[in-house]
Amino acid sequence: MRKTVFGFVLAAALGGLAGPASAEDWPSRPITVNVPWAAGGPVDTVARIVTARMSEILGQQLIIENVGGAGGSTGAARVAKAAPDGYTLLLSGSAVLAQNPALYKRQLYNPVTDFEHVALHNDSARVLIVRKDFPADNFRDFVAYVKANGDKMQYGSPGVGSGGHVCAILFDQATGAKATHVPYRGAGPAMQDLLAGRLDYMFEQISTAIPQIRSHTVKVLATMGSEPGPGLEDVPTSDSQGLKGIDCGAWGAFSFPKGTSKVAVDKLAKAISGALDTPAVQARYKMLGVTNIAPDRRSPEYLNQFLKTEIERWGSAIKASGVQIE
Repeated sequence: MRKTVFGFVLAAALGGLAGPASAEDWPSRPITVNVPWAAGGPVDTVARIVTARMSEILGQQLIIENVGGAGGSTGAARVAKAAPDGYTLLLSGSAVLAQNPALYKRQLYNPVTDFEHVALHNDSARVLIVRKDFPADNFRDFVAYVKANGDKMQYGSPGVGSGGHVCAILFDQATGAKATHVPYRGAGPAMQDLLAGRLDYMFEQISTAIPQIRSHTVKVLATMGSEPGPGLEDVPTSDSQGLKGIDCGAWGAFSFPKGTSKVAVDKLAKAISGALDTPAVQARYKMLGVTNIAPDRRSPEYLNQFLKTEIERWGSAIKASGVQIE
């Protein structure tokens, strides 16, 4: 009998040692980072830069998994439904968290209640780029040309409901212009068709556009907003060229499924901040024209409050346009 009791005690002790790690030990294994866009696009490019350094800080690998579809909603919904154990992470941003709620009639997730939001990690300007032989050389002439010839023109985006698509919707609403939208599965394929002359223009994030702008394979006509983009300070803004009130800039953020431990949220926020303070990451961001997030904007508390204002801002603009996607 004593041997049996001892056996149970020993088994229980060993079972405790072999059981799941506590939240305090997070992370004890690799973390899957869901990027809800195609590989090679602006979100994916920045994701790989910042997560590589975060892996070093956390001592565990962050594995990028690209899950595109429905303007980023498919991947975001997958994370929303994942176990809140700290090992599934969403790297998304303004399109997925602030625009989709107003844009899509059928909601696959709630951006406020389905996630534990961790921190912002970048701001990114959006620019209007056109094929290199486009007949207009400035923004005002571009608007006039599209208004006159829109029925014969095509613009591309990374997909229906993407930030580039929403920017085009707001542009159409403000100017009365109308061209045919051609959605792609990511910014990369759309850019290839713009370079080949099969598209006329795109409203694209600066990180994807700037290599083509610098190599003169496309023309850049405006930064869509009131502030110039980093590295493109000589490019006039749409505000300064007569189209005021359309700020199409994007931002990026990390989020866990709702219910993930505060330990994991706080440790990840610290790792994000550490990565953003790393000179090599800062240099890569600068090369891509991406703006680093100031230290006072890197906390979960800031992101949660900021998200509410962004949902309201984008929701008002999208609802005013009358556009919704099934």
